[in-house]
Amino acid sequence: MTDYEQFVEKIKRKTSIDLALYKEAQMKRRLTSLYEKKGYKSFIDFFNALDKDRALLDEFLDRMTINVSEFYRNGKRWEVLQNKIFPRLLQQNKKLKIWSAACSTGEEPYSLAMTLSNHVPLSQISITATDLDENAIAKAKAGVYPERSLAEVPKDIKERYFENEGSFYKVKNEIKKTVTFKKHNLLKDTYDQNYDLIVCRNVMIYFTEEAKDQIYDNFSKSLRSGGVLFVGSTEQIFNPSRYQLDIEDTFFYQKL
Repeated sequence: MTDYEQFVEKIKRKTSIDLALYKEAQMKRRLTSLYEKKGYKSFIDFFNALDKDRALLDEFLDRMTINVSEFYRNGKRWEVLQNKIFPRLLQQNKKLKIWSAACSTGEEPYSLAMTLSNHVPLSQISITATDLDENAIAKAKAGVYPERSLAEVPKDIKERYFENEGSFYKVKNEIKKTVTFKKHNLLKDTYDQNYDLIVCRNVMIYFTEEAKDQIYDNFSKSLRSGGVLFVGSTEQIFNPSRYQLDIEDTFFYQKL
């Protein structure tokens, strides 16, 4: 058994996170650079250190999960969501059940709330947002972002829902109240049911084909008939019917 394989086993026992379900080359590269930066010589040395040091374990989890996000990422897709997807879903159900999965530091679920607010009052909006990384969730709950994260935000939304604090912008409480953040492991934890919309973008590229298959299957089972899965711009599903999904628009899939 290689040094890395032993590390994968020990991490699974300690955290219930199965690194074997992530693409090995990418994960090894990312974690090797972390342990070398910290002065460790091998994966086993690194595990022995993070087994005793909670701060180091948190940093490892941070590095393992990819927290790259911004508001309204790939703006044209958000226009489709606003002008086509939300109007159709709202015809069927006035109070939508929405899940932002692997939400990172919160830009995505807050963008969802802001976009949906063009159709319904904030009091009718309730979004569940989940991530594996507790540090990312803490940042999401704080709702404070550098200006570069808001590059794609429409001007009227920026003025309505953000407070400027120097070189940072804070999400207003009225938007924060629409989102509930929770810890969730897509590869291990149970999925809730009857969602109108599930958004999971720019995270599947890090998983093996086996893991992707499992997650897409679970997402499909979690959507109600007519519900929508919204994926990232590098994550086209090439055989959606396998998961009882059909293409509604580019990167939007409707549950059959």
